[in-house]
Amino acid sequence: MSKTFVCRCEDVTLAELEQAIADGMRDLESLKRYYALGTGPCQGKNCLAIAARLLKEAGVPEEEIHPITSRPPLAPTPLAYFAGQSAADDKET
Repeated sequence: MSKTFVCRCEDVTLAELEQAIADGMRDLESLKRYYALGTGPCQGKNCLAIAARLLKEAGVPEEEIHPITSRPPLAPTPLAYFAGQSAADDKET
């Protein structure tokens, strides 16, 4: 039996989403919180549209399907950190 992945970043399958919707989850935010849908490296670019379509097919009115809530990091990280530079090096450029 093969699995169809909707969210490859978080390993969420089509069967899991269909079951969650059948069990009463009726919005993207609930699916995000339970399955971490849309929170991986792609930030939902690949999975949120599919999940929204599944909700619509399950009878959720389109105007009730809202985008997920994104939250910034608790403490912003300077880009210099990711480039392997010190904060002082970043200010010089």
